[in-house]
Amino acid sequence: MKIEKTALAGTLESSDIQIMLSQGENGIEIELESQVMEQFGKQITKVIRETLVSYGIDQVKVKAVDKGALDCTIQARTRAAIQRSLGKEHDLDWEALV
Repeated sequence: MKIEKTALAGTLESSDIQIMLSQGENGIEIELESQVMEQFGKQITKVIRETLVSYGIDQVKVKAVDKGALDCTIQARTRAAIQRSLGKEHDLDWEALV
């Protein structure tokens, strides 16, 4: 599945992450900025990738700016960006949320 339009979720506040999704053509491409890249960069990209895969998205560019977010926040922001990019912000895909 591909992203239909560019979408953004999250903030640049402490303990949050900003996720921007846009159309991609080379699989899942993740660009991550984080002050804790060395300690948690792999985990952050893993959570983003797993969330995208749970929605069946395999062609997307992701720009993520992390400010110390927990996994649950990363997952929630990624889901919000996905829903917005698919134009389903008011029509949740409950099967993907389980």
